[in-house]
Amino acid sequence: MMYHLLPGLAEIHGVFNVFVYISFRTAAAVVTSLLIAFGLGPSIVRALERARVGQVVRDIGPETHLVKSGTPTMGGIIIIVAATISTLLWARLDNWYTILAVVSLLWMGAIGFLDDWLKVVQGKTRGLVARYKMVGQWSFGLGLGAFLVWNPISSHPTTWTTVPFFAEYAAVFSAPVFVLFTGIVVSGSSNAVNLTDGLDGLAAGLTAIAAATIGVFAYVAGRTDMSRYLGFFYLEGAGELTIFAFALAGAALGFLWFNAHPAEVFMGDTGSLALGGALGVMAILLKAEFLLVIVGGVFVLETLSVIVQKGWFKYTRLRFGEGRRVFRMAPIHHHFEKLGWAEPKVVIRFWILGVLFAMVAFSTLKIR
Repeated sequence: MMYHLLPGLAEIHGVFNVFVYISFRTAAAVVTSLLIAFGLGPSIVRALERARVGQVVRDIGPETHLVKSGTPTMGGIIIIVAATISTLLWARLDNWYTILAVVSLLWMGAIGFLDDWLKVVQGKTRGLVARYKMVGQWSFGLGLGAFLVWNPISSHPTTWTTVPFFAEYAAVFSAPVFVLFTGIVVSGSSNAVNLTDGLDGLAAGLTAIAAATIGVFAYVAGRTDMSRYLGFFYLEGAGELTIFAFALAGAALGFLWFNAHPAEVFMGDTGSLALGGALGVMAILLKAEFLLVIVGGVFVLETLSVIVQKGWFKYTRLRFGEGRRVFRMAPIHHHFEKLGWAEPKVVIRFWILGVLFAMVAFSTLKIR
């Protein structure tokens, strides 16, 4: 909004020209989302407490988590509101990258909100039945893929995507396969963050790291000079996605103020599905779907731990008549808790791994 309103005042004073620059608007978006999260957070937490929207903790998990029962959940509303308002204030509103990113955040957040509402408020322990949740995720992913095929938002071939570490090569899909691919990325990314959201501050901190990393790639992709020098796709208008990415990172950090151990509020599926979906959509729009595997390396490891655990348990039950486990508990962050690691130690070490994966992702800009 500021981009559309304030640069026209440059005739009065040249200072208004700063609102044209993505770098300035990105910094402003981070500060704005942080302040909104700080300002609205306490009132939202109190509202959730009054509504008795408390987390239900299963007794099959780590015993230290039992004290968290009743802690307000659905706090992802704080992230969604802060990131959305900040983006609408500072990004171009006539830009498809901005529009699709914001819609993805709201769409996935709505699915998560419905799931949380059914589980916590209505008392339906299964929440939104898994197949219906998947329908909501896949419908957006497939719809996004179809939209991009029929309405390209850049001059670059829609069905081409970058291959990390290789500037000369690209993965080329047929249109139907690309649409299916977007569905996989969106649903996979949203569910990966959802699985990771099991410790105070874990998902919020990792999302802030991943979103900021993707924001840097968006800035590179949106500049002809940088993208040409680094051998990255040039995507006209993609620079606006930098604002959304950093607004999301700022909102996640603002939420972390209330979600740090011991958490005053949990993000719930409302936040985790929204954050994961937004990360996946940004990767699709930037043609960096494979890069997302590196950027979100911790999310990938968390998901793989669940797949391995379930797969091995089912196989050994059929093979030996008794299910066996690879990890003491999955997702893998609970495995380390079972080993005796304190919750804050697990979270901080996973954050460090998140930063490490981000550095590996940045290295792909030069090692090409």
